[in-house]
Amino acid sequence: MTDIKTIKNLRNNHDKSINEISDTLGINWRTAKKYADNAILPEEKIPKKSGMMYDEGWGDIVSLWLEEDYRLTKKKRRTNKNYYKSLKGLGFLGSYRTVCNFVQEWKSTHHNDLPSAGYERLEHPQAEAQLDFGTMEVEHEGSFKDVKALVLSTPYSNAGFAVALPSENQECLLTGMKQLFNQMGCVPRKIRIDNMTTAVVKPKSKFEDPILTDEFQQFAMHYGFEVQVCNPASGHEKGSVENKVGYVRYNFFSETPKMKDFTSLNHDLEEKMIEKRQEKHYEKIQIIESLWQEEKQVCLALPDEDYPVFKEIMIRANKLNEIKLDNTFIHIHNSWRHGNLYAYLTWDKYRIVTQNGELIQEDFRSYLYKKRAIDWHTILKDWKQRLSKITYSRYWKYLPGRIQAYLRIDDFRLLYQRINRLLELLVNHTMVEVNERFYELVTEENEESISDVNWQGYDALTHSPSKEVSV
Repeated sequence: MTDIKTIKNLRNNHDKSINEISDTLGINWRTAKKYADNAILPEEKIPKKSGMMYDEGWGDIVSLWLEEDYRLTKKKRRTNKNYYKSLKGLGFLGSYRTVCNFVQEWKSTHHNDLPSAGYERLEHPQAEAQLDFGTMEVEHEGSFKDVKALVLSTPYSNAGFAVALPSENQECLLTGMKQLFNQMGCVPRKIRIDNMTTAVVKPKSKFEDPILTDEFQQFAMHYGFEVQVCNPASGHEKGSVENKVGYVRYNFFSETPKMKDFTSLNHDLEEKMIEKRQEKHYEKIQIIESLWQEEKQVCLALPDEDYPVFKEIMIRANKLNEIKLDNTFIHIHNSWRHGNLYAYLTWDKYRIVTQNGELIQEDFRSYLYKKRAIDWHTILKDWKQRLSKITYSRYWKYLPGRIQAYLRIDDFRLLYQRINRLLELLVNHTMVEVNERFYELVTEENEESISDVNWQGYDALTHSPSKEVSV
């Protein structure tokens, strides 16, 4: 301001020309002209955000992801690392820190997260493991469904193993543990669990030991491991597996993976856990895999005989020839006349047998078909506000092939029309049905031709939904 005052003083009080002021002060002629004759008024300084997150549109993509994730529960949201990896796949050249700074700034103006509690660090010997379930979300045949990830962690080496199952019942628990032991190639000497009802009849108290179910005790005796049960409401006593469940959730299930069947899902999950074991231990200066191989030598060998996992219960049909399994009524023709029936349950199937040993019905268990429809109506309404970013949405990959091709266009006016057309159809049809009956339901009425889309390429990839559910 002192220099500006000098310029104005020479101009107004000493009657100097612009050239004279420029020569006297040794400044550019334009600078002298600007401050000599123009009024200098105070202005509001509105900082303009700059950088590749703002100038190149990457921030818009991350903002879309953040808005979508914050409509979900905390467990289903992606981490900063997930955002960074997804951006790298789109050609992002910035750093992980750039993404973190943007996310932190976005959250500071949109959401306030509560601080989490801390727990005391525990020490564990070799061959001691912890076990826990976590609820995860997958996309299967056009709908969302919950699966249960059974996770086992060995605190000494910090090695983790996981398998996805449809339920937390006893059949799934024991089947999942068998799968985990096979992945490990051995059996831990001790396994710590919480007070899950499928394994614990009565929790431990100050003066009494816990009481385990007969089936879980028999399973433990077959494999030779000792069971340690946590105190009630004391999840921190198995903090290692609690953290590992979080790792599985935020690094494998955060973007709701597409599931063909449990076999392929568990194969991908196993590969992810193997990849994790190639990292260094968070505290020990060694690779987790090398620590696990050292710990593995102390574990128990797998038994020679396979352990058959099933549950036998006695049931009776009602007068409508219905039996009740998994809180679902199942009709079985003429089942009422057989009196008492035996149901043999595995993790994925049931068999109904008469007292004479006659098999009268066998099928998949009802919870394998439980699912939730994707709320395409709300998603499409949001996409109408962000037409240029819809292909970056976390939900884009769940669209059936024909619908993706239908919306993959550069003309925003036409794209807006097509989204409206889909919204109209979703009133009476599901997105899967719209895809299957595409040529019948999606007409060219009130919009331009859709003949430019290569439907043959998408139709060639169309196949019948798989009913494979095996582990």
